[in-house]
Amino acid sequence: MKKLLVTGSSGLIGSEVCAYFAERGWAIHGVDNNMRAEFFGPDGDTRWNQRRLEETLPNFTHHELDIRDRTAVIDLIETLQPYAIVHTAAQPSHDRAADIPFQDFDTNAVGTVNLLEATRRHARDSVFVHLSTNKVYGDRPNTLDLVEKETRWDYADPAYENGIPEDFPIDQSKHSLFGASKAAADIMVQEYGRYFDMKTACLRGGCLTGPNHAGVELHGFLSYLMKCNITETKYTIFGYKGKQVRDNIHSLDVARFIECFIEEPRVGEVYNLGGGRGNSCSILEAFDLAEQVSGNKMIYDYSDEHRSGDHICYISDLSKMKAHYPQWDITKSLDDIFEEIYQSWVERQKEAA
Repeated sequence: MKKLLVTGSSGLIGSEVCAYFAERGWAIHGVDNNMRAEFFGPDGDTRWNQRRLEETLPNFTHHELDIRDRTAVIDLIETLQPYAIVHTAAQPSHDRAADIPFQDFDTNAVGTVNLLEATRRHARDSVFVHLSTNKVYGDRPNTLDLVEKETRWDYADPAYENGIPEDFPIDQSKHSLFGASKAAADIMVQEYGRYFDMKTACLRGGCLTGPNHAGVELHGFLSYLMKCNITETKYTIFGYKGKQVRDNIHSLDVARFIECFIEEPRVGEVYNLGGGRGNSCSILEAFDLAEQVSGNKMIYDYSDEHRSGDHICYISDLSKMKAHYPQWDITKSLDDIFEEIYQSWVERQKEAA
């Protein structure tokens, strides 16, 4: 039985990867220490997801481990000898990083190096997939010419019709401390691939979402938006008239691409992993979709001050992914995503009652 090591296993992508590969007969080893409760408070707690995995996946083993603990990371990988490693553990908030710079960098950058070096020493043939972020591009996408439409911003240059490609520049821009720490990790994953000839990939995620997201205001755009809609909580739009655009990809489609890469690995690769133009929406458009699903009107206010370094319009160009792995494509539409997130929050509300 092949072993898969998943860091951040109680998070959105980590838990989806655990379930997906468990269904395919893999032995799953999840690493998580519920740091999101420390980062975001009780609303970020992911113990419920850990319990769900332990109760529903027969071949799942939980490891209470902090990826900043270098010795523990090295010992675990030496002992397990996993066939593949999917690294999703992170401090994930663009805004929160400014308040906790040491924890952010130690988790995102140093934690990643700990895993890479442990893999190089003790499991060099393992496939290493790293969940990076589109924030490695900083606010450079905002320098593109944009056109303002009724409900969204869009690219004026037809060259970006499909979105932002992987060769888009990452320097000379404002990243946020989160974007900088993730860029450091991203480059190290590439470097370990190229320098040591290891099978590594950086997946620069757009808006990764799905029903198992513990959405909070500082992280988890669609999940938090739907939670506000259901609970009739005020949602705050930060700048850009609410027309800022994100492309959204369901966690299942992320897991499916990770499977493609593990089956046909490459060295030091980079992919922009998002929903593409077809799954893109602005905040205003997301309000409309949420209202259609739930029947509740959004309650919101508006702040003229946008978040520092925030993207005005970001759509992932999926051309490279589809060229390298033509068997992969988006299977979950934006409508599917909203419906599943809505149903998940309804169930959580019932359980909490």
